[in-house]
Amino acid sequence: MKKIQTTLFLLFIVSMAFAQPVKEHGLLKVSGTQLVNEKGQPVVLRGMSFGWHNWWPRFYNAGTVSWLKKDWGCNVVRAAMGVEPDGGYIKAPDWSKERIRAVIDAAIGEGIYVIVDWHSHNIRQEEAKQFFTEIATTYGKQSNIIYEIFNEPERQSWAEVKAYSIELIKTIRAIDPDNIILVGSPHWDQDIHLAADDPIQGYNNLMYTLHFYAATHKQSLRDRGDYALKKQLPLFISESAGMEATGNGPLNEAEWNAWINWAEKNKISWITWSVSDKDETCSVLLPTASSTGNWADKDLKPSGLKARELIRKYNGWKP
Repeated sequence: MKKIQTTLFLLFIVSMAFAQPVKEHGLLKVSGTQLVNEKGQPVVLRGMSFGWHNWWPRFYNAGTVSWLKKDWGCNVVRAAMGVEPDGGYIKAPDWSKERIRAVIDAAIGEGIYVIVDWHSHNIRQEEAKQFFTEIATTYGKQSNIIYEIFNEPERQSWAEVKAYSIELIKTIRAIDPDNIILVGSPHWDQDIHLAADDPIQGYNNLMYTLHFYAATHKQSLRDRGDYALKKQLPLFISESAGMEATGNGPLNEAEWNAWINWAEKNKISWITWSVSDKDETCSVLLPTASSTGNWADKDLKPSGLKARELIRKYNGWKP
């Protein structure tokens, strides 16, 4: 019996390795508030965000992407390109693009979706337009691609974020008319009610990002999410985790579960932060973790074990 169970487990691992979510769902689009596949069927993406590329570049490679797919069950990953810090796009554009392309190319090879994240808290419109022009030109024909044009606006008003976003959307749509574009909102992607009251008009396949850290953001932010959905604003949780918004402190598993239940009830995609080994709660790996995947449980922090458990559960990964 044990031999049979082992054989079945190995067969499942092989099937996960060869699963092709992009081949299954094709080009994604937005219908009402829902992300749907090319057949119009609802799709929920669940996966991991890499940490800032400039601080944890060692994980930006094909081995890590492959492991996140086959062992964690991710059907999407998020490449978080740091913009302003040392080693970021502004100071090291060519090297930065190499790191992001390594993840994009690996995701395409694995047949999963990939979010290309302009990981900044500030408006850098011209630099962002140049970057996304290159990405859309190189990868715009690939159904795998999702553009996240502004991670967590911090102090900007919705009017400022909206104006910036329209310019970026115009830039991308001149090259890529179809792939999903994720739009941020003020106050670290929490003021989605402002976007719901004054959404961007005239473009298809836009979604608006909502970020939560469960020990800080609780029912009041979910209420904002419900308000946005009632106003027909499509939501996408492109960054989230179970601790405080600082990235530290203990996990609040009850609130984390409440968030995931809310997202699943509303068929909202969700991404967990982050694939990194910093000495903080939200970095899911310990320094012992290999740069190319193949992580044992002893290489994962509690946040990593919980994130993997949730992604496996809802993406149907069953050993």
